Amino acid sequence: MSFYQKAYFLLSVADVKQLPPDEGIEVAIVGRSNAGKSSVLNRLTQSRGLARVSKTPGRTQHINLFALDDKRRIADLPGYGFAKVPLAQKEKWKKLIDTYVSTRKCLRALILIMDIRHPMREADVQLLEYCDYYNLPVHVVLNKTDKLSKGMVAKTMHEVKAALTGYSNSVSFQSFSALKGLGTKELLSILDKWYEL
Repeated sequence: MSFYQKAYFLLSVADVKQLPPDEGIEVAIVGRSNAGKSSVLNRLTQSRGLARVSKTPGRTQHINLFALDDKRRIADLPGYGFAKVPLAQKEKWKKLIDTYVSTRKCLRALILIMDIRHPMREADVQLLEYCDYYNLPVHVVLNKTDKLSKGMVAKTMHEVKAALTGYSNSVSFQSFSALKGLGTKELLSILDKWYEL
C-alpha cells in the first residue's frame, strides 16, 4: 500500500480561519474547473471516491483537506475560470485562494492542473505570477494527454516549456493522464520530495 493510498478526507472549509493549525506540510492542488483536478487526486491516492468527480465543473467551492498522516495534508482548492456561477461567487472563491496561498505558512508547494488541450489560460498565468511573487514552487500537470496524439502532446509540451521560462520561483511541468495513469510515478516523486519522504 503506497503512502498516498492512506489519504482520507479531513474537513471542508469556506474560510481560511477554519483550517487546522498552520503546521506540518501542505501541498495544494489547483486548476481550472474542467481540468480534471479531482480525477488527478483520485489517481494519486488510488481511490475513486476520495475527491468528488462531477460532470458539472466548479463543484469544489471550499478548500477540501485530505490528511496523509498527522503532519502531511493535501489541500484541494476551488476550481476557477469555467463554472457558470455568479461573479460575486467567483470573487469569493478567488479571495479564498488568494488568502490561503498568501497566509498559509505550512503550504510547501502547488500542483497546478491544466487541460493539455487548453494550457496557460489567463487564470493559469495569473496563478503562476502569484506564486512567483510569493516564491512558491509550482508543478504544472498537463492532464488529459489521452485526448491528443503523441505529436500534439510533444508540440504542446514544447510550447508550455517556453511559456514557463520567465518565472523566478521553482516551476516544473509534466504530461499526465488521470484516465490511464500516465505520469503518475513522476508526480508521486515530486510529492515525495515536497513531503520529505
